[in-house]
Amino acid sequence: MGNRAQVLVPATTANLGAGFDCLGMALDLYNSFDFELGSNEFSVTGEGAGELEASQGRLVYRAWNAAYASVSRVAPPVKLHIESQIPIGRGLGSSATAVVAGLYAANRLGNLQLGVDELLSLAARIEGHPDNVAPALLGGLVVSSMGEQPGEIDHIVLEPPDGLQLVLAVPAFELSTTKARSVLPKLVPHSHAVFNVGRAALFIAAWAKQDWDLLGKAMDDRLHQPFRAILVPGLVQVLSAAVEAGALGSALSGAGPSVVALTIRKPYDVGEAMQSAFAAHGVECRVILTKPAGRGAHLARSHIDGWEGEL
Repeated sequence: MGNRAQVLVPATTANLGAGFDCLGMALDLYNSFDFELGSNEFSVTGEGAGELEASQGRLVYRAWNAAYASVSRVAPPVKLHIESQIPIGRGLGSSATAVVAGLYAANRLGNLQLGVDELLSLAARIEGHPDNVAPALLGGLVVSSMGEQPGEIDHIVLEPPDGLQLVLAVPAFELSTTKARSVLPKLVPHSHAVFNVGRAALFIAAWAKQDWDLLGKAMDDRLHQPFRAILVPGLVQVLSAAVEAGALGSALSGAGPSVVALTIRKPYDVGEAMQSAFAAHGVECRVILTKPAGRGAHLARSHIDGWEGEL
């Protein structure tokens, strides 16, 4: 086997409104991870370089070691360089890219022969839940759920429809998943649970049929967004502004504070409306225009047996 690989892993947006902890979509925005066997050197450039430098790639190395440990092997030292394009702590799956990259690279460079289900199980165990790591690994829109057995993740990947665009409004402040989860109630009314089950099911059906009107309606939520609104000034107004400007629907991206809007027209108008709504509440944000990504983690460049390309 060779000793070097470059792995690309996409950003993700989770929940998409009603699909709390079970829906996630890969975005056409990638972090790049260069691995080279032989030393434990670490470097980083791009988004959040300071924070990533401080962490010394801890999450990537944790995943790298976990992959080898899963087959009872000792992980070799590996040099790592990250080129980061995904904002950190903004609900866009930056930590999921680190976990998936470490597992994916170890599997390839170490010839560990771990299957998709095994990689997904390891990733969910490290990340805590599968909604971001599943699309980061697999691409597309992924419906995932914890199975009956420990480590079992039931999942289905749906291809993104043509023409769908995503508008991300990314505030200038971070919001940790831990803090975002701390404001959620331990119990919710039965009617709210029924509402979300119906909306999540409707989202998948609308996605499959490309029924754009229903897709937007299906992004309503009563399980997490109303409670997290206290952590994201102007959230309710930003969600409304996106739809009024032409978006099909909008939602808090993952744990936030970013907001994602799905649209098939006027993406610039939607972005400006979201930015203005945030500004009205004293929140500076930038807008990123992207689209769903059909590919999850993949090898951009390798030196395995002298061959270069995707594995």
